[in-house]
Amino acid sequence: MSSKESSASPAKLALLVIAWYAGNTFYNIYNKKATNMIHAHWFVATAQLVVGIVWSLVMWATGMRKAPNLTAADIASCIPIGLCACLAHAGSVLASAVGAVSFAQIVKACEPVFAAVVGLLIPPMDVKPMLAYAMLIPIVGGVGLACVKEGKGVDINVQAFLYASMANAAAALKGKLGSSVTKSLKSNPEKNMDAANVYAVMNIISFCCSVPFVVVQELPTLGTEWNKAVETYGLQPLLTNIIVSGFMFYIYNEFAFAFTAYVGAVTSSVLNTAKRVIIIVVSAVVFQEPMERNTVLGSAIAIGGTFGYSLASKKPAAAPAKDKKA
Repeated sequence: MSSKESSASPAKLALLVIAWYAGNTFYNIYNKKATNMIHAHWFVATAQLVVGIVWSLVMWATGMRKAPNLTAADIASCIPIGLCACLAHAGSVLASAVGAVSFAQIVKACEPVFAAVVGLLIPPMDVKPMLAYAMLIPIVGGVGLACVKEGKGVDINVQAFLYASMANAAAALKGKLGSSVTKSLKSNPEKNMDAANVYAVMNIISFCCSVPFVVVQELPTLGTEWNKAVETYGLQPLLTNIIVSGFMFYIYNEFAFAFTAYVGAVTSSVLNTAKRVIIIVVSAVVFQEPMERNTVLGSAIAIGGTFGYSLASKKPAAAPAKDKKA
């Protein structure tokens, strides 16, 4: 990693976090507005990626950023990561579309659970300290408590839960499969693969992986749904929400990638957890989503558990004792 990516002033880090949080919050607002307008959610998720592609192409064409210099083998190695990124993004969009944004964020707080399982099942095995695994208990328990409604018992939006879980599983797989690939690409100066270009390339591959899902899931009804949305809400508001959500999605991820490149995955994970609190509160206010006592308490426990998991994961697990005669 270059010295440019290994150090940054506190002011620059603070600006990156502010831009990351603001972009993510606005993304969730405009994404929900867009999916409320048109019942073609795979299409919305895919269209959002197009905005990022246009942004990247402009940056490369104008010379404001060096274009990646990748071989066919490099691109092939990135395809599994791009597919995971596609499913993680689409899962988040679909979860927020069919349910409350706050509920989707609460379920997505379970991402460490999926990451822990993936780390144990897919080689090389990633064994966390026992304290980190202990933190999975309040995460699962908090999400469970948030699903218990007063006077109604367990009340789960199954579709939203499954889509958010799909996003969690895909994000965990992306992290597991992508770390070695992206590290290798970034370490070669000839590839021009800094944090921004790594994300740009993954965004393009993610789009390519998303298109078949749109064709299979929504193409037969897409024209009808589009015309219905335009007649009901107008073309300009529909396009505005899709384009702004796409731009905010790309920008907040680029800032998040840049911040992670400077401080490392653990610190970034901690702040990613804190980010969910802001999104839950803002979405509850903007979309008037009900926040019952169990929802507030459960989400606080789950997010606190995720925060603890991120911190506990920083301490390496005890290595097996070596033979002193070796």
